[in-house]
Amino acid sequence: MSVAAEPRGRFLTGSTMGHVVRMTMTGAAGITFVFVVDAANLFWIAQWGDPSMVAAIGFAFAIQFLSVSSGVGLMIASTALISRSIGAGERALARRQATGAAMIALAVQSALALFIVLFRHEIVALAGASGETAAMAARYLLFTVPSLSIVAVSLVANGALRAVGDGRRSMYVTLGSGLMAMVIDPPLILWLGLNGAAAGLVAFRLLMLALALRYAVGLHDLMAAPRLAHLAEVWRPFLVIALPAILTQLATPVGNLLMTMLIAPYGDAAMAGWAVVGRMTVVAFGGIFSLAGAIGGIFGQNFGAREYERLRSTYRDAVIFGLGYSLVIWAVLVAVSDPVTRAMKLTPQAAEVVHAFTHVGAGAFLFASALFVANAAFNALGKPMRATGMTWLRDGVLVLPLAWWLTDPFEAPGVVYAQAAAGALAGLLAAVWGWQFVRALARVTLPPLDLTPPRPYAHADRYRRR
Repeated sequence: MSVAAEPRGRFLTGSTMGHVVRMTMTGAAGITFVFVVDAANLFWIAQWGDPSMVAAIGFAFAIQFLSVSSGVGLMIASTALISRSIGAGERALARRQATGAAMIALAVQSALALFIVLFRHEIVALAGASGETAAMAARYLLFTVPSLSIVAVSLVANGALRAVGDGRRSMYVTLGSGLMAMVIDPPLILWLGLNGAAAGLVAFRLLMLALALRYAVGLHDLMAAPRLAHLAEVWRPFLVIALPAILTQLATPVGNLLMTMLIAPYGDAAMAGWAVVGRMTVVAFGGIFSLAGAIGGIFGQNFGAREYERLRSTYRDAVIFGLGYSLVIWAVLVAVSDPVTRAMKLTPQAAEVVHAFTHVGAGAFLFASALFVANAAFNALGKPMRATGMTWLRDGVLVLPLAWWLTDPFEAPGVVYAQAAAGALAGLLAAVWGWQFVRALARVTLPPLDLTPPRPYAHADRYRRR
């Protein structure tokens, strides 16, 4: 039987912990490698010996994080929708859903990219950058942001791979493009500075798109030639999940941008340390970020098949995995803290910011990891607004007053402590609420899954590929 012909989801049988570990680690291998490449780029930029250049990357990262996160929200929605259909045995519908989701994601991200390009100078100034640092950050955004449309389609295609359970090839997408970036980025950066870093990022995104489509379309036949009928069939059930998912994903970069604005007055040295913290966070905790995307497909397939006991065991196993992973990574970060600050040629002020993260901030992921698990459950199981509420509680309600309070005695490192405290509080609350929700699923009457097009668009069935 060909890969594309598998009628049932692979997450409906076997150990749920095995699925959690396999999908998370394959995803983590790919996403962490990409973040390692990104951190290596920061290292090469630091070799220019210009703190303002490193600070410019920090400002650009905060803004790029905001824009890419909306694409991740679209991917989460597509994964949830596609995996439900696969779990219910509706593979042809899943194929049309993947295509329609990619078309919507392309339109949304293209519009966002146009907005950022047109108002890049104002956005950079709002983030707190000024002078030559602001000019460099705006130029970097001009070169890289238009490729957000590429990211949108590749994320949906990669999400389809996760929905069908092909974590290995999902990993190949990021590993392959990351390897290419690892080779071409150092000479580009050492030759052209920030312009070289921007060129390398665009090349990385192009290759990621090519690989994602190669596996999703060429191997699994999970996407069709785009048609307006696919939009008519998909837009309503997709946006029901996508809009809250986007709002959820935007909370973290908005919170990060607010913290960037608070740390900016402490100068380029503090911003350089903040930029290093951003890279260390995504490299070290790539497994936790991958966990949220990995278990969405597991939840979705078992929800589509009404396997409630497997939903509970998936939630429990994912929380246990997140705790163990975070504990190990925290210990590693403490050990590598000093070597990293020396390698990045950080000033004492910048090093203080990094040490605040490695010794205190990273420990908050013991609790914050549970927030990712709960949000994945809420998104995949029909309660996406709960995920939105929990994430905005952390990044929109708790972190700002905590930062105002903690920067007074601790100055720039207080921003790191504030993020840690907000993450721990929200993570504890989300863990309890998510578990209560999953436990109750077998005891409540759920509405039928919305897997079919609304009646006015029934003509879309004519476009099915048989």
